[in-house]
Amino acid sequence: MASWAGAARAPAVARPAAQPAALPRTRKRAAPRPVARPRTFGGVVWIVLFGALLAGVVAVNVAVLQLNVQLDDLNRERFQLRADNAGLSSQISSAGADARIETQARNKLGLEPAATTEFIDLAPAGK
Repeated sequence: MASWAGAARAPAVARPAAQPAALPRTRKRAAPRPVARPRTFGGVVWIVLFGALLAGVVAVNVAVLQLNVQLDDLNRERFQLRADNAGLSSQISSAGADARIETQARNKLGLEPAATTEFIDLAPAGK
């Protein structure tokens, strides 16, 4: 029979847990390095491209501004010419009115221009 006394004498030794079978060590490979590209070159190209586009926009705005100034000058000149034409038409109409009135008076009314012009003083003699 087994006695407990003998088991009490011997200290219990904990057995280590069984280790899994060791895997062969493999080195992790470093990620392949990307091919070195000059990234600053691409950035410079974009900056130059945007600069050229901006310069184009500014050039178009300046051209439109110059055309607007020319258009304003031409409109001002057009209004001045219309005013001058109206004044000249008025002068032509006034100049032709005397001859026209004289012609109508002669033809329709049978009037003739006076040979001499006499003035009568209507003021009383005593004053």
